[in-house]
Amino acid sequence: MAFGLRRKELEDWKHKVKNGQIAFLTHYWYDPRFPHEHTVTKIGCCDLEKLIHWGKKYDLKPEWIDKKKDYPHFDVLGERQRLILRNEGYGNHINRFHLE
Repeated sequence: MAFGLRRKELEDWKHKVKNGQIAFLTHYWYDPRFPHEHTVTKIGCCDLEKLIHWGKKYDLKPEWIDKKKDYPHFDVLGERQRLILRNEGYGNHINRFHLE
């Protein structure tokens, strides 16, 4: 279940994903499988080869791509999430969601 994101942010993310861009969307989140995590970042792109290639630099495996809907994406959380956000210039996500 997602919390703390604006409709425009979601729509912008979907637009970028559908247009073949690597897009980032961070939001508050709850999943009982990960009780110590309170956020997730979805990193998506409809061009699966591009997404797979991008994911390799962070050791993200192609089988981790969520392909259930029209917006293929990786779900990243925890330390990997913070590392990726920092490296990709999304420090504002780290600040906004109090990830450090």
